[in-house]
Amino acid sequence: MKKFGYILLAVLAVGLALFLYFRFWFVFGEGVKSGELNYVVHKGVIFKTYEGKLIQSGLRSRTAGTVQSYEFEFSVRDAELAQKLMLQGGRTVELHYKEYFGALPWRGFTKFIVDSIVSSEPAVPQPEVP
Repeated sequence: MKKFGYILLAVLAVGLALFLYFRFWFVFGEGVKSGELNYVVHKGVIFKTYEGKLIQSGLRSRTAGTVQSYEFEFSVRDAELAQKLMLQGGRTVELHYKEYFGALPWRGFTKFIVDSIVSSEPAVPQPEVP
């Protein structure tokens, strides 16, 4: 019976380790998002993290001619990259990101972590919608 208890404890420990790995460290997806960089800020009470927002514009397919704005909220782990992004506010940027299943408080508030700037150019004025 004692041996069964140790085996059960080992299985539970391995199961917990696998759950934590897949929830917080496994990269679920990665890609590039493009849009106008709204802001990047350094904030937090216990863990100070860099958080940002990218505004993506596009046409809604269900209602023809309606312009809809999409917001991409992200976190930045690298302080040097965050400083570069802070100087890009209002510009059109392409950001490479990694997506995780869950957020860690010391990594950021979101599950999307930006790790590089692919490109940056002045913002293109959007046409007015009548």
